[in-house]
Parts: sequence; C-alpha cells; structure tokens
Amino acid sequence: MTKRLFDVLVAAFLLVVLSPVFLAVATVSLLGGGPVLFRQERVGLAGRAFLIHKFRTMRDATGPGVTSDRDPRITRLGRILRATKLDELPQLYDVLTGTMSLVGPRPEVRKYVAHWPAAVRDHILSVRPGITDPASITYRTESAELALAADPEEHYVSVVLPRKVQMYAAYVDTRSFLGDLKILAGTVRALVAPRSSGPNPGAIGASRKSLPGKGGYV
Repeated sequence: MTKRLFDVLVAAFLLVVLSPVFLAVATVSLLGGGPVLFRQERVGLAGRAFLIHKFRTMRDATGPGVTSDRDPRITRLGRILRATKLDELPQLYDVLTGTMSLVGPRPEVRKYVAHWPAAVRDHILSVRPGITDPASITYRTESAELALAADPEEHYVSVVLPRKVQMYAAYVDTRSFLGDLKILAGTVRALVAPRSSGPNPGAIGASRKSLPGKGGYV
C-alpha cells in the first residue's frame, strides 16, 4: 500500500509539473502531421495485457519490435525524445491508473515474454511493471548497442533479453521501498549523465548459451 500510494502521489505531481513539456511535445507532434501518442499492448501484472502509452517517436510502428539508433523509422523529434527518455513520460498516466508502477520490471510485448524461462515468468509478472528498474539503468544505451548488431532483433532476443530477465527476477526477489527510491535516484543520475555512444562491454558478439541463474539465463 505504501508503494501504491507513493506511485499515485508522485505520478499525479509530475503530470501537473511536467504539463508544459507534454504541451510542447504535443504541439510539435501535431505540427509535424502525426499522432502525439503511441499505444502498444504489453504484458503486465499477473500476465494481463494492458496498453502502454508513450510519445510517438517513429513514422511507422510496423517492423522489428526493437529500435536501434540507426532505425530509419525514427523522426527528428523522436530522436530527441528517445535520447532524453522524454518519450516515456506518458507512462505516468499508466502509473496513475494502476497498470504500471514507477519502479518495476519493464513491460515487454507478449512475443518477447514468450522467451522468458517458464521458471521465472510468473515470478516477474507477480509485480506491476515499472517505468524504470535496474535493467533500464544498465541498458540506458541499448539502442546504440543494437545499432552495432547485424540483426538488432536477434541480438536483443539472444543477448540482451536474457540479461534483462535475470535483472527483472533479481529485482522482484530483493524489492523494497527504500530500494525503489535508490533506483529512482539512479535513474535520474543516468538521465543527466552524458550518454555513451558505445555498447555495453562485451555485449556484441556474445554467444547464445545458457547461463547461471533462475531458468538458465543471466
């Protein structure tokens, strides 16, 4: 209850304080001739589907389910929004409605959840998905890493996703209100720090293999 109350109060406060940002992004998007928001079905608490909200950053949502820095679908405004993570702000509404939390495992589309080991899938989905989590901080420059891969989606599924799954499960195992506050602080630090243009060390070219941890993934 403490976590939910905190989520509601902070989300409501930020929606009010950041309303000028919402208005500015909406205005530029409308002047560009496109919709303001992007909605996509994700898997949430207890495996229930919900619609996640983001500012639109691409001309066309069809194509690969992951986005690299080289993706030609990204608009000029979209590159700014993605680099600053401002595209995630509409998820404050999802927090307010209860489908998401400020902190929790990032929600995936169903086809990627299908790649999660069965041993940890229900465990991860036992909590509300979040706007940020330890994996979000670690993979702050994920799109840059994917841009270096010959097949970004295959690299995501075989290399990045297994690592995220372990981090999702570890968060659920160790979550606490104080821990969430530390993750929020770490997220703010990551957002204001200079963005590295390189991939996560050793990520490109990593082999597909079972690794230690629940369900054989790391």
